[in-house]
Amino acid sequence: MRVTAGADRGRKLRAPRGATTRPTGAKVREAIFNILGPPPPHPILDLFAGTGSLGIEALSRGAVAADFVERDARALGTLHRNLRELGFSGRARVIGASVLRALQRMAGAAEGRVFGWVFVDPPYASDEADPVLSLLAGSDLLAEGAVIIVEHGRRHLPAEVFGTLVMTDRRFYGDTGVSFYRPQRGLA
Repeated sequence: MRVTAGADRGRKLRAPRGATTRPTGAKVREAIFNILGPPPPHPILDLFAGTGSLGIEALSRGAVAADFVERDARALGTLHRNLRELGFSGRARVIGASVLRALQRMAGAAEGRVFGWVFVDPPYASDEADPVLSLLAGSDLLAEGAVIIVEHGRRHLPAEVFGTLVMTDRRFYGDTGVSFYRPQRGLA
């Protein structure tokens, strides 16, 4: 697995052995970033980060900073190694916790950090995307014009609306689906 574009294009990303971590494939990653365009002026949030492939891709393409949330110890070790080997440790913050717990802490923090892109890539067979989207919709973690990108299986489609978040696009790449959400003012 390699970084597909940006300053670190072609650099290798490591992945832990076994089936517990499913990194986003290069074809899907490249498609996501082609749709998104240039990085926003705000940090990126990579939830269910695994190896960190989505956040690292954003950093390679010029994102100012990225926060990664992952709870699996082996994936965390690999994520730290990938960030260190690519020289991104200074622009990255890694949170070893469940995604919902991390988001609740971040939403309650006084630092006021907001994110321009939020990547949500839970295990496909789980329903973990729904509570994450609901929590994001009710939080102050999203910058003006933020985009939430949810990777999911073809058989586990997230809803089109979560509070103030509205799906604006959905694409399929084989069995992988990618849904894009944006906050809409006036919805609740």
